[in-house]
Amino acid sequence: MSDKATSASEGSKARLKAYVSVGAVVILALLAWWFDPDWLYGWLKVLHVVAVISWMVGLFYLPRLFVYHADAPTGSEPATTFVVMEQRLVKVIMTPAMMVSWVVGLWLAWSGFGFLGLWLWIKIAGVVGLTVFHVYLSRAARKFAAGQNTMTARQWRMANEIPTVLMIVVIIMVIIKPFA
Repeated sequence: MSDKATSASEGSKARLKAYVSVGAVVILALLAWWFDPDWLYGWLKVLHVVAVISWMVGLFYLPRLFVYHADAPTGSEPATTFVVMEQRLVKVIMTPAMMVSWVVGLWLAWSGFGFLGLWLWIKIAGVVGLTVFHVYLSRAARKFAAGQNTMTARQWRMANEIPTVLMIVVIIMVIIKPFA
């Protein structure tokens, strides 16, 4: 397996495409915000749900990769493959999905509820917890890449329950709104 998964020119093209895509999304978002059409809130909820699902998939899958990576000998071909998989998962899926979840979620909380309601603040606290776990996993991925993992496969299996508990709290707050 080569040290680089893509050539420099492929990386430059991908970076340019990403910048153009982000720029287009920002321009469209500003136009939508400026004109504030009636359909915007519904479509932003759709975007929020898709982003949250993508983020949660990463929060569930990355610790599972760590379970297998923890059992792979440092420097072996499987360990090298896990490093690539983990870093791409964090950079390409999890972090962008988290950012979209936060930005759109805060906009929805402000425009739909004016940040009012204890249920909403408990939900936000749950999302803060998910964000802290995300940061922890991102740092763990960097440690794995450097050959410095300190947890066993069993410990990673147990850590995988953290996003499940936080997700349940968030879903209860959103659907049941027990303190509304």
